[in-house]
Amino acid sequence: MECPQLLIVYHSHTDGSRQMAEAARAGAASQAGVDVRLLRAPDAGPADVLAASAYLFACPENLAAMSGLMKDFFDRCYYPALDRIQGRPYASLVCAGSDGSNAARQMARIATGWRLKAIAEPLIVCTHAQTPEAIAATKKIGADDLQRCHALGEALAAGLAMGIF
Repeated sequence: MECPQLLIVYHSHTDGSRQMAEAARAGAASQAGVDVRLLRAPDAGPADVLAASAYLFACPENLAAMSGLMKDFFDRCYYPALDRIQGRPYASLVCAGSDGSNAARQMARIATGWRLKAIAEPLIVCTHAQTPEAIAATKKIGADDLQRCHALGEALAAGLAMGIF
């Protein structure tokens, strides 16, 4: 029997979401019996979505919305996967300067359309970047927040491995 696959799709312009996705990947990879794939949003397509058993979506919130390249991923994959992945588990990560809830809400609405099952509340890391310079700067996600991302990836993979999801 083939082991279940966790697909982690991320977009990161200033490196925060990448760090979060990498931490989640490390947590997921610590669980035996799950194939973990980490793909940048521009590199992920419908075949990747269809092949996966579960998903973790990670992106920054830009101008109170999910990042454009993450939106592009969903735009390219939504209809090819529609009615073909319902019931599969997912979680989301958002790197935000101040709030993050709109990006999380947008990803949740898309997941609702796909009829995916949320296994956790969106994990939002706030960098408090409020000036143009801070917003554009490379981010350094703190150890506590990276540990939360690691734990989410680990929990999602453990649930898959145990057949809970």
